[in-house]
Amino acid sequence: MSDYRQLVWIVAVVFTTGFELSSDSVANAADVSTKDYPSIQAAIDANPGREIFVPAGDHSVDKTVRITGEGTSLVGPGKIVMVNPGVHILEIEHARNVRIEGVTLTRPEGQMDTQKEGLLISDARSIIVERVKVINNRTRSGSIRLSDVHDGRILNCEIRNYMTIAIDDRTQNVELLGYAFRCIDGTGIVCDTCRGTLIQGNLIVEDNLRPTPEVKERHQLGKFTKKNPKKGLLISQEVWDAEYTNNWHQGSALIVTGPTRSDLTRILGNQIENAAQGIDIHSDHVIIANNIVNNSFIGMKAMHGSRNVMVTGNQFSRATLWAIGFMSGSGAFPAVPAKGDRPAVAANVDGGSLIANNIISQFGYGDSYWMWKDSSRGVFRFDNGQELSDPPLRDVLVVGNVISNPDPDENPDAVHDAKDFPRYHYAVRIESGKESSPRNLQFGNNQFPAGSVGVSNIPLAP
Repeated sequence: MSDYRQLVWIVAVVFTTGFELSSDSVANAADVSTKDYPSIQAAIDANPGREIFVPAGDHSVDKTVRITGEGTSLVGPGKIVMVNPGVHILEIEHARNVRIEGVTLTRPEGQMDTQKEGLLISDARSIIVERVKVINNRTRSGSIRLSDVHDGRILNCEIRNYMTIAIDDRTQNVELLGYAFRCIDGTGIVCDTCRGTLIQGNLIVEDNLRPTPEVKERHQLGKFTKKNPKKGLLISQEVWDAEYTNNWHQGSALIVTGPTRSDLTRILGNQIENAAQGIDIHSDHVIIANNIVNNSFIGMKAMHGSRNVMVTGNQFSRATLWAIGFMSGSGAFPAVPAKGDRPAVAANVDGGSLIANNIISQFGYGDSYWMWKDSSRGVFRFDNGQELSDPPLRDVLVVGNVISNPDPDENPDAVHDAKDFPRYHYAVRIESGKESSPRNLQFGNNQFPAGSVGVSNIPLAP
């Protein structure tokens, strides 16, 4: 072997992951190292389809490292440091059978806020991203973003400090919104128009921007920066007149989007800390299982035509507005029959889903409770469509779930007066009375302590 540290890294991979490396892959790893080339990009360009080793240490770059074609892998303990905030750190496009393993992608002090991704993967098939760290890539666009990727796998990665201060401009949505405001925004993992994705064993943590009163005041969060002449339908007159919205903690730790196109997604065993929204789903045939989502004001939601979503065996701790929410949305639509030369369009609806065996604990004890304590809070939430024409959420089974409130004896520092305990109005909140209201929701064998108002705002169907 040409590099002792390279051998140590290979042995570590075998013992920590259980993978068996063939003699050919060991030879490739030994023979192709970025230290033998002027740059990481030069090593990739000179060795298409091979495994490129990135030795330990900092590797400063000012241009995006790009991988295309088939079979190239980038592995090793090295840290790729992007000094140019105007470009992605690593991009994989028009590629197949690519593996990125063990590397760290980051930006230096003073260059961490960016409009670009840390790792961008687009138009690709059979991609593995494993044990990769993306640190301090603070962007609205996603620290790791998959776009039009089939059979992508994101495994055992760490994403830390992915959020930034931004302007959320909704003025283009003239009918529904029509305003822009200052916010915290950012997403850890984005999967857009992807099929067959596995997201497993990842750690996604935001430590830098937390929704505190001090951060709000420092950055004037929630304050309008502009608004249209006419108020949109989805904004209240009170918010419009005040030119302030409390919805300034934006983004998600993990989002799967691309309604009607994203499909067959597994989100398994991830740990999410201090997100705005933990898990956000706009996709069909989704399994969300054995995850821990801690201290997000929304634990998870599924909407915009999310069909056949299974949420099972998860822990949602310290949520504030809701822990699990299912609803229709503007991305959902009814079937359109064929007419003349126009082909039929299949419906994109929400429902046919299962919520089972989840534990929701310490609801209302997260960072953002001070923002939402006067809002209507339900631990489980099922809403109307955003527009009158949205088809309703339907056919959801909710069984075997537990809401666990802190006990005064277990948490003596918490305030437990009658007005503040428990910190939700209803265990289950279901909107009703409209054509787009949820239908055929069934409940059984759940442990749902009553909130400050009751167990549910309407009777729950067994």
